[in-house]
Amino acid sequence: MNSLLPKLFRVAFAALAILAALCAVCLIAAMLIDLQLPPDARFGPVNGKFLGQPASLVVHPGSEGHAGPVLDLRAFGGNVAVTVNRAAGAVRLFNAYGLPVLLVYAIFFAALFELLRRLFRNVGRGESFSPQSVRLVQIVGGSLIAFAFVAAIAESWFTYAMYDYLEQYTQIAISGTPVQLPPADRPPWLGYESPFGSSRFLAGLLVLALAEVFRQGLALQRDNELTI
Repeated sequence: MNSLLPKLFRVAFAALAILAALCAVCLIAAMLIDLQLPPDARFGPVNGKFLGQPASLVVHPGSEGHAGPVLDLRAFGGNVAVTVNRAAGAVRLFNAYGLPVLLVYAIFFAALFELLRRLFRNVGRGESFSPQSVRLVQIVGGSLIAFAFVAAIAESWFTYAMYDYLEQYTQIAISGTPVQLPPADRPPWLGYESPFGSSRFLAGLLVLALAEVFRQGLALQRDNELTI
C-alpha cells in the first residue's frame, strides 16, 4: 500500500497538470479571440438566489439612450434593482484584466502540479531525501510565496478596474431610492489585501520550513555515511 500511494499521487498530479495546462491554452485562445458582447445581445431572464433571496438576471439591448446592451438584476422581491449600462464594456474589461488573472492561476497550478508529480516520482523510487527532492520542495515553497505576491497585485488591479467601471455605469435603487457607489481607490502596490497574511504565503513558508528539515536530514545522512 505504501508503494502504491506515491504512484497514485504521481498519476493524479500528472492529470491535474495536464488539465491546468489545457485551461491555460483555452484562456489564451479566449484572449486572442477577444470575445465581445453584441449590441443586440439578449440573455435571460435567469432566476436564482442572491444572498438567500430570489433574484433574476437579464441582459437586453436597452433603449436608444443606452450604448449597447444593459444588464438588469432584481433581488429581494424587486426591492433591490441594479442596472449596468454599457455591459459590453464590462466584458471588455474582464477580457483585459480578468482573463490574464485566470491565466496566471492556470499557469501556476500547471507548474505546481508538475513539480508535485516529479516529487512523488522520486518518492516512489525511494529518493525522498535526495538533493533533487529537497530542491523540488524548495521550489514549491518559493513558488507559493511568489504567487502570493503576484496574485495579490493582479487581483487588486482587476478589482479596481472593474469596480471603477461599474461605479460609472451602474445604477442601484433600494426600495426606489437611488444609491451611489463610492469612488474606487487605486490599490497600493501590494494590493488591497496584504499577501503576507494569505494562505498561499503561509503555506509557502511551511513548505520552505519542511524543505530545510529535509535538507538537514540529508546532510546528517551524508555525515553518517562518511563516519561509517
